[in-house]
Amino acid sequence: MIDFLNEIRRPIRISLSRKFLYSGLLFVAGVILGLISKVLDTTSSNYLPYFLEIFDLRNFLSRMGVWIFLAVVISVYSKSAIGSAIHVFLFFVGMVGSYYLYTVLVAGFFPKSYMMIWIVMTVISPFLAFVCWYAKGKGIIAISISSIILLVITRQSFAFGFWYFDIRYYLELLLWIATIFVLYQSPKQIIKVVTIGSILYFLTAQISFIWGML
Repeated sequence: MIDFLNEIRRPIRISLSRKFLYSGLLFVAGVILGLISKVLDTTSSNYLPYFLEIFDLRNFLSRMGVWIFLAVVISVYSKSAIGSAIHVFLFFVGMVGSYYLYTVLVAGFFPKSYMMIWIVMTVISPFLAFVCWYAKGKGIIAISISSIILLVITRQSFAFGFWYFDIRYYLELLLWIATIFVLYQSPKQIIKVVTIGSILYFLTAQISFIWGML
């Protein structure tokens, strides 16, 4: 099994000290981003700087797309699949932990159902990160994983039905473009990824639309 996975993408060995450094920095980054997200969420727009209002960062950070994108970036640029799983997990632990500690201790409320969604995401994040790491590998499996990643980001960025196609959120359109750059390895590879990802998006969007009408 290890030989099979190494054929897709081979891990790069780094020193133990660098592993701890990267893990620690990503945990701290998660804590900081979680706090920023919650502070923006609980601060009246009248008290926010003008540029934050223009870009609507408060709503942007409350949506799923940006966190999926950051997890993908952390995952594919890690040195190994196991390192990817650890890094993404620590990032989410830091982000979710700081966000909800601030929510309970400072904001004074306890959104149990919403918090459980993020806890479940944090628990499964290392398994997804392990798989996503191979998106930067070789062969049909790597292309398939990249296509599914692009599908997920596309569903966050666009709305599609029988008679319409719309951008859900303009900042997430930038994330969609950035995801293509992150997944890029060669012109031929990225054309395949975008084509397959787009086909999967239109198929799943139609299925979701029809299912919603039943």
